[in-house]
Amino acid sequence: MADPQKATTIGELRKSGYRVLPVREEIRKNLMARMREGTPLFPGVIGYEDTVIPQVENAVLAGQDIIFLGERGQAKSRLIRSLVDFLDDETPVIRDCEINDDPFAPICLVCRNKVAEHGDEVGIDWLPKDQRYSEKLATPDISVADLIGEIDPIKVAEGRYLSDELTIHYGLIPRANRGIFCINELPDLAERIQVGLFNLMEERDIQIRGHRVRLPLDIYVVASANPEDYTNRGRIITPLKDRYGALIRTHYPRTIEEEISIVEQEHARFTDTDEAVIIPDYMAEIVAEFTTLARKSPDINQRSGVSVRVSIANYETLAACALRRAVRYHETQAVPRVSDLPYLIASTMGKVELETVEDGREGKVIEDLTKKAVLNVFNRLFDPADFDALMLRFEEGLEMDAGSDVPSFAYTEKMGDETAFAPMIKQFNIDPKKQEALFAAGVELVLDGLHLNRKLNRDKVEGKFRYKG
Repeated sequence: MADPQKATTIGELRKSGYRVLPVREEIRKNLMARMREGTPLFPGVIGYEDTVIPQVENAVLAGQDIIFLGERGQAKSRLIRSLVDFLDDETPVIRDCEINDDPFAPICLVCRNKVAEHGDEVGIDWLPKDQRYSEKLATPDISVADLIGEIDPIKVAEGRYLSDELTIHYGLIPRANRGIFCINELPDLAERIQVGLFNLMEERDIQIRGHRVRLPLDIYVVASANPEDYTNRGRIITPLKDRYGALIRTHYPRTIEEEISIVEQEHARFTDTDEAVIIPDYMAEIVAEFTTLARKSPDINQRSGVSVRVSIANYETLAACALRRAVRYHETQAVPRVSDLPYLIASTMGKVELETVEDGREGKVIEDLTKKAVLNVFNRLFDPADFDALMLRFEEGLEMDAGSDVPSFAYTEKMGDETAFAPMIKQFNIDPKKQEALFAAGVELVLDGLHLNRKLNRDKVEGKFRYKG
């Protein structure tokens, strides 16, 4: 029996005994193989193991088209694109076919004529799985021609009749034949275009410009949508909703730990600096806590959502603040601090939609959320009473300046023997003499935590924070 992967004609493929599976069967087969092996089905997707992924498994096993419903930044596109992994590495198609025809059952007129004339001598190619995925972002200006097809005036000019099927220029959907087709933000598709998807979703064929052309396409159709557009505004016509077999609701990370895991997986990484960027666990936790609080804040529009990208961008901003300081003061370690948090306004404002607030108050909303995030994280780590010795020193007249532009050595010089920070040093396992940047970051967490617990006063003086009793 010939190796099907080496077959170059329909005849060779037929002799090899190769069986072409419909795309749904192909995805089911590979999904079940992965499940039996116990390998991760959606690597890189965190927090959906017990909620979303079982629903996706059910939909695929049932052969159902899927619509993912969720706010922005909930890994909808990643889930959809991950479905490509369940396709075979390669699949045979008739050579030079615009719509990837099955060598044993061609559906376009060109390939049918070719097979009728040359039979098993017709050449085949092997299409890799990454070329079997097509995606389109729905916008109001999309036309039927874009998705389905249109008469090609050049082919008409060459002498063909308008009634000839060979005058058709295929759109995105026919060209995705024997693969996966995704429409992102489905509600933004004009209603007349949605009507054009009816046959594709139910009868699995399409019609082009009134031509009596029936193309029984083999396509796995998936889509994404925002819940507000899908359920409240009525922007998807009911018959199209009915044709999707599975509606799967995505969600934001359910825990701080999941949010941090996603951030640490997705944030930008660079290797072009000598300074080591170190993000303490509590600073990552503050970033994730900030986003969690924003998702509950009445000052932020919850219908549009607060994406995980907010956490990722803020994490990257803090790393950049730390690196800027390290480069300026020639420090070997770059560690973000609480005093860097005001810079999160720039990386947050473009990613959230505020409810009606007075002009200029946007920064105050972000600042208040930041303070609450610091307070929550500090109180999870410490009891203010742990630092009674430190507060006594402030009551005796100690004052301390902290700020994003203060070098790390200033903190060790100011605090002397550091005994007042012993609980923090022990908690974070820091050597103040050898890890000045980590010690400075820990000091700021303690000072700001005590201030937010109303144990210390804090004033803003010349761009710095001055803590005092």
